[in-house]
Amino acid sequence: MIRRLFWLSLGTAFGAWSAFRLKRTVRAVLPDSLAHQAVGLGRTVRGFAGDVRVAMNHREEELRDALRLDAHSDTDKDLH
Repeated sequence: MIRRLFWLSLGTAFGAWSAFRLKRTVRAVLPDSLAHQAVGLGRTVRGFAGDVRVAMNHREEELRDALRLDAHSDTDKDLH
């Protein structure tokens, strides 16, 4: 009797855990959820690109100072 009660409770607990995981997985792959994740990814990439751009400009200023170049030389005007 105790053995059956143990297996019944173990099966119930596993079933509840499985249902919870399945619902969470289904919610994660719904179109609204995927769209929300894509928006978040886009913001992350855009923020990273902005950080890279700022760091690139800062490093360029450091190199120009180290090489004693003017901030706006004639060669820069030709490139833009």
